[in-house]
Amino acid sequence: MMLETIWFVLWGVLWAVYFALDGYDLGLGTLMPLLAKNETERRVMYNAAGPFWDGNQVWLITAGGVTFAAFPGTYAALFSGLYTALMLLLFALILRGVSFEFRRKVDSAAWRRVWDTCHVLGSFLPALLLGVAFANIFKGIPLNAQAINEGTLLDLLNPYGLAGGVLFVLMFALHGALWLGVKAQGEIARRAARAAAGLWLALVVMMTLFLALTAYYTRLFDNYLADPVLFVVLLLPVAGLLQARRALAQEKMGHAWAASAVAIIGVTLFGVTGMFPALLPSSIDPAFSMTIANSASSPKTLTIMLGVALVFVPIVIAYQAWVHVTFSYKVTEADLAYEEAY
Repeated sequence: MMLETIWFVLWGVLWAVYFALDGYDLGLGTLMPLLAKNETERRVMYNAAGPFWDGNQVWLITAGGVTFAAFPGTYAALFSGLYTALMLLLFALILRGVSFEFRRKVDSAAWRRVWDTCHVLGSFLPALLLGVAFANIFKGIPLNAQAINEGTLLDLLNPYGLAGGVLFVLMFALHGALWLGVKAQGEIARRAARAAAGLWLALVVMMTLFLALTAYYTRLFDNYLADPVLFVVLLLPVAGLLQARRALAQEKMGHAWAASAVAIIGVTLFGVTGMFPALLPSSIDPAFSMTIANSASSPKTLTIMLGVALVFVPIVIAYQAWVHVTFSYKVTEADLAYEEAY
């Protein structure tokens, strides 16, 4: 079980890293109608995400790939049972990616409005869908003994699932507003800081409500009650949010964004820790759940993959750190005039 446990931890960490990185891109797009008042400000927001969004999205592919390779049983149950929701997520992400490139292909305000709409929808919908999906996973999917989901798309839109969707939208919106404060300057940066302060308060309220609903709708707290030391995991989102607010008050936007990333990672790890050893709990009968024991690949496969991961994951992390440092400067009008700017 050691290899399976290691891969379960890696699986959770990969999702946490994806949410912390692509989350600010999705948040930026979601906030565009509220923060950008003219074409220049919209371009500032596009270019604040421009050098990073495609690299950040690689972590989604990595998390999905690890699910397929390390836990194929879970992958099969997840992607067949949530097929419609995952297709909506895929199409929304495609729209967002295309919008970066297509909006500048024609010098027309109407053309740009179309792709700006696609960009907003392609940012808001993934945030909402990911929150709904993960909340339902925490709650449990109606898997039967054959690992077939007996539910429908509408069953995902239960109170707890919708609460998860709202939580993710607020969490990513705050993350995006803080990133815009890091990358922008002038009035739009001040607007982003004011928005971040309001979103912080809304997120604290929503996170408190979500924890209460989690205790009512799920069994996530069972692991924590069995081993109280695990409650340390909850310190990550709490400390992250408190530090984000403190740094925001001090106008240290970079520190605030980093603290927000810690909070997002903490929220993800809280859910993953509560599910262990299940990856896809069954709401029909816990015995029908997809776990690290009944859905993992062979020990040889897990061993080979672990060697590959130990080599290449640090390389990817180092590359993305280099990209974020290299493009850490603020977006200026000179940058917008650059031929390759969005």
